[in-house]
Formats: sequence, structure tokens, C-alpha cells
Amino acid sequence: MINLTGSWVAMPTPFTEDNKVDYKGFETLIERQIKYGTSQLFILGSAGEVTLLSQEEKKEIVHEVIKMTKNKIPVFFSAASLTTESSIEFARYCQDEGADGVIFTVPPYVLVPQAAAFAHLDDCMSAVTIPCGIYNNPSRLGVQVTPESIRALSEKHSHFVVDKEATSSVEQLVQVQRLCEGRVKIMCCDYPKYSIVIPTLGVGGTGTANIGGNIIPEEAALYSRPWTSMEIVEEGRAGYYKWFPLLQDLYAFSNPIVIKAALNILGLPGGHLRRPYQDLSGSRLQDLEKLMGELGVIDKYGVKR
Repeated sequence: MINLTGSWVAMPTPFTEDNKVDYKGFETLIERQIKYGTSQLFILGSAGEVTLLSQEEKKEIVHEVIKMTKNKIPVFFSAASLTTESSIEFARYCQDEGADGVIFTVPPYVLVPQAAAFAHLDDCMSAVTIPCGIYNNPSRLGVQVTPESIRALSEKHSHFVVDKEATSSVEQLVQVQRLCEGRVKIMCCDYPKYSIVIPTLGVGGTGTANIGGNIIPEEAALYSRPWTSMEIVEEGRAGYYKWFPLLQDLYAFSNPIVIKAALNILGLPGGHLRRPYQDLSGSRLQDLEKLMGELGVIDKYGVKR
């Protein structure tokens, strides 16, 4: 069973100029993550423009990315969908293709009560045997999965291994850690407005499920290490503080708007955004490039074309 730890990078989906999925670009970005110490990857999340992909594209991405990553780096795919049945169908497809794991969410927009959220996640986890987790993101999904529900799921499903938290509530983190007693690893998003990286690691979380690692993979890997020594605590905290302004810029708009802009600044295959997203431009793009230059990101990671 996979033990998720460290930097778990939520990757964008690169596109070619004719709006196809750029698999050569995908491979370039994946190899870069492996080179700089990322522990695992998350594909088809919100940073991957998943709602703007067709079902056929999503399945093809799973198939192709697994070929690129097998025995190199663990990869989890989002199996989130609008219905329980479609979530199960896609999760089983990922399992059959050889995915390392899948992530489920409460379906967005429908605003189901907690009992229905639990039943949905319970049915999804029951449908597969590979490692799985949940993405608890009430700001996008409208429903918070409670610590009590997470505990009940963890007691029933031994392959429920990770709770990816995107919440402003430190109480949520504490309660999940307290009630699950380590059965489920807590990894948090790196959204600066929530700023739960340090609290997550402090309560015993094992790392971050981040977008910052797309731009600064080596640095994100260092500040995402679980706190197993005071040296790691001090180094991680100092690194997180140093890179906090860049994270603020990366989250200035919905993912992956700024991520792709930053990748393109580095000469990496970010590609364009699918509509209705609009590519970052004007003074915001200039300010981003200036900050990346001042922080040394361009000197370290820039690629000459």
C-alpha cells in the first residue's frame, strides 16, 4: 500500500496549439518532477482543467500517463464526477489501466447532506481495491466531509490512505488526525489564503498536495517533508516563508491560470488554457515574471528554446 508523503504535485494538462493534449509536454513536465524530488503526482484535478476535458481525453490521459510513470513515480488520478455511478466507472477504468491510486470527491453543485456524502464515498471506495483518497474542498464542492465521516470510512476501507484537505479549518486537521489515529495520511493544499501547510505538518500530516511544485519542484519537496526532526521543521518553515509570495501569485486566479503562465515563462510546455479560462496577460503577467526573476526561479529552472 502506498504511503503518501512529501510533495504531491497536482499537475496541469498541457495543450498543443491546435488544442489537443500535448503528451510530449506531459512527459517533459513529469520527468522534471522526478528529477527534482517530487514524491508523487496527482493528475486530472482542478489544476488539470479536468472539467474542460472530454471523457475520451481523460481516459487517454490515464492510459498515456501510466505508461510514462510506471515504476518511476506513483500517480493518483481524480475519479471525481457528477454522479456516483460515473465516479465508480472511471475509478475502475483507472484501476484496470494500472493506476497507483484514485481520488474521490463529493459531487459538486448538488450540495448533498453529510449522510449522502458518506454513502457516495463509501460506494466509490467499495468499487476498487487500489489505494484511494478523498479531496475535501468545500469551497469548490459546497460540502465539507466531516472528521467523523472520514473516520468511519477509514475504519471500513483499509485502502483509504489519504485525505487531501483544502480548508481554512485547523480544527478539521486536528480532528481527522485524532480520530483516524494515522490510518489516513493528511496532505494539504498550499493555498496561501488558508495557509495550512505548517498546521498540517504540525499535527502530524505527511506532506502537501500542492501546485507550487509545478514551478519550484525541489523547493516544494523540501518544505513538504513531514516533521520528523527539528532540523526539518526549521528548514521547512524557512523555505515555506521564502516562497510564500510566489504561492500568493500562483493562486491569484483559479488554477491553472497562473501555473501555466509561469511554466511558459520558464520555457516549459504549459501551453494555453481552454475556454472559458483566459491566459494571463498584461501587468499581472509582467509582475509574475519579475517576481520569478527576483526569486531566482528563472535562473534555476528556465529552459532555453
